[in-house]
Amino acid sequence: MMMLEVVFTISIFVLTSSAEKLSIDGQRVVDQLTKLATFSDHQNPAVTRILFTPNDMMARSYVKELMTSAGLTIREDAMGNIFGRFEGSDATLGSVLTGSHCDAIPLAGMYDGTLGVIGAIEALAALKKAGYKPRRALEVMMFTSEEPTRFALSCVGSRAMSGALTSEYLSSKLDENGTSFLEAANAVGYGSSTYHQLLQDALVPKGKIDYFVELHIEQGPELEKESKDIGVVTAIAAPAALKVEFHGDGGHAGAQLMPLRNDAGLAGAELALAVERHTLATGSVDSVGTTGVFEIKPGAVNSVPREARLGIDIRDIDGVRRDKTVESVRASAKEIAERRNVRHTVTLVNQDPPAICNSDIQTAVAEAAKELGLSTKSMVSRAYHDSLFMARIAPTGMIFIPCKNGYSHRPDEFSSVKDIQQGVHVLALTMAALSGGSWPQDKSEL
Repeated sequence: MMMLEVVFTISIFVLTSSAEKLSIDGQRVVDQLTKLATFSDHQNPAVTRILFTPNDMMARSYVKELMTSAGLTIREDAMGNIFGRFEGSDATLGSVLTGSHCDAIPLAGMYDGTLGVIGAIEALAALKKAGYKPRRALEVMMFTSEEPTRFALSCVGSRAMSGALTSEYLSSKLDENGTSFLEAANAVGYGSSTYHQLLQDALVPKGKIDYFVELHIEQGPELEKESKDIGVVTAIAAPAALKVEFHGDGGHAGAQLMPLRNDAGLAGAELALAVERHTLATGSVDSVGTTGVFEIKPGAVNSVPREARLGIDIRDIDGVRRDKTVESVRASAKEIAERRNVRHTVTLVNQDPPAICNSDIQTAVAEAAKELGLSTKSMVSRAYHDSLFMARIAPTGMIFIPCKNGYSHRPDEFSSVKDIQQGVHVLALTMAALSGGSWPQDKSEL
C-alpha cells in the first residue's frame, strides 16, 4: 500500500509539468461519435442500438477500427466485452482501465456511454503521441449491454467481469423472441458452449485491474446550472427494484357497491403514494423512490380493477438507508392488502449495493482539472453505470461533463465540443497519474 501511495504522489507531481504535452482533438471525438450514431435502428438524431443486432455489430467493428488506429492491442472476451491495451513497463502491476458502453435504448441520444469509449480511445492515442510511457498498462474497453433493452438485464458485461452473474440467472433471461443470451452471443461470433464457460472467460480476478475510471455525461443538470466544467464523482447510487401485484375480485363499476369492493387499483395507488412518503421520510436528498410501472386490469372505465401491477425503483448511495426504505414499502404493501381485503405479492427483482468512489482517483481527477484551469464539483452519480459493478473488483471513479439541460436517453441529448475536449483531457491526465509512468525528459525518469 505504501508503494502505491508513493507512486501516486510522484505521478501527481509529473502531471503538473505534462498537461501542455497532450493534444486532445474534441472535434475529432464528436465526428467519431456522429459516425457511431449512424449505426442505429432509428434515423438521426435518434439512436437505437440493441445488443448483438446488425447495428450493434457494426458499431463494434467501428470501435475496434478506432482502437487499431490508436495503436492499441485488441482482445475480446466471450461476453463481447472489447479491450484495447497500451502496454505498461511493469507487468507485475494491474492495469488502469477506462471505458463505457455503446449500446443505446430505443430513441436515445449519441453521447450516453459512447463518450466514455470514443473519448477514452482519443485519450490513450494522445498519450501515445505525446511519448508517455505507462508503468501500469492503460486499457480502454467497450462493455457489453449496459442497457437492459434486449434481455431485461443491465450492465451484463461488467456484471460478468465482476462475478455478479450466475449461469442460472443469465440462462433464465430470454429476449422477446425467446432467444437466450448464449444463443444470441454464439450467433454473432461470441459466446461459448456453456454458460459456465461463458462467464469464466469474462471473469476478472481481483488485482488484474488496479484502477477503473469512467468518463460520462452527467445525465443531469447540476454541472450546467452551476457552470462547473468537471464532475468528480464521490459515490454511485444503486437501485433496489420491486415488483408488486395486488389481486381483488373486480366487478361491474355500477353494480359493485363501494363497501363491498376489494379494489386492486386503489391498493396500488395507495402503495405508490407510500413509496413517495417512505422515501421522503429518510430526509436525504440522495434517497429517491419511483413507481415507474402501474398497470391495472381489466383497464375498462366501467370495471372495478381486479389486478394491479407496480414496478418500483428505490435508489440511494447509502445501502442501509435504501434497504430500510424497501422494508417500509414491503410493510405498507402488506398493511394495504389486509385493510383492502386484496391478495398481494412482493418480488425483489434486484438489490445491488451502492459504490463509494476511490479517493486516489478523486484526487487525480481534481488535480488534472486544476492543472487545466477547470472548475470542479464533487457529486454523486444517481444513474446506473458499469462503474457500479467494476467497484467490486477494483478501485473505481467517474468523471462527469455537462450535458445540455441535463437531458439524456432522448434524441436531443447534447454535450459541446469544448466540454468533451475538457473531459477527455482530464481523463488522459488522470490515467497517466494513476499509471505512474513517465513523460519524455521528465526528471522523474532519472
